[in-house]
Amino acid sequence: MAQQERAVRTRRAVLEGAAEVFAEQGYSAATVADILKSAGVTKGALYFHFDSKEALARGILDVQTDQRLPTREIKLQELVDVAMTVANRLGHDPILRAGARLSSDPIGRKHYGSAWPIWVDLLTEILTEALRRGETLADVAPREVAELVVGAFNGVQLYSHLETDLQDVEYRVSLLLKYLLPSIAAPAILVRLDMAPDRGARVVDEEGLAPVMI
Repeated sequence: MAQQERAVRTRRAVLEGAAEVFAEQGYSAATVADILKSAGVTKGALYFHFDSKEALARGILDVQTDQRLPTREIKLQELVDVAMTVANRLGHDPILRAGARLSSDPIGRKHYGSAWPIWVDLLTEILTEALRRGETLADVAPREVAELVVGAFNGVQLYSHLETDLQDVEYRVSLLLKYLLPSIAAPAILVRLDMAPDRGARVVDEEGLAPVMI
């Protein structure tokens, strides 16, 4: 049992170290030596869990949505909460920040994939239930909207990253939702949604969410 726990801790250290490096340097510039230094593990320990840099990137992408938020009375509030909590955590969670950078790398993602389909699946699930409950306009197509939200969110976070190093990302994502959701939500639902810039921070605090742990 002790050996198994040690292996779990080592795997977590490797992925978190890799995430720090990928988030800072990007996939192409990152080296195994950089990752070993960041993770504080031996080369043998790293390769025991991941046989390549590509495998490390895939490992990080696989856990992007592992921390699920609580269900809400209004299903569309769950969509808002997903967007706003990710925006809040991007600045201090290396796993999410690395996931964003890896997914937007036009060269690297050909080798290891992207987290975007995972987020699209999650939001499609939420929107499908919201449509069933009558929370959305009747002509809403859940997967199309999910793809739109994920695409728009990534554009906003990239803009914020380049302009302010994500200092204003919560405000910008809040604005995105403010102007996007009227084309999705039924009017009676729209007025009940909390899309304030500090919504993500409040949910993270209420739920005691820590950085993604692998």
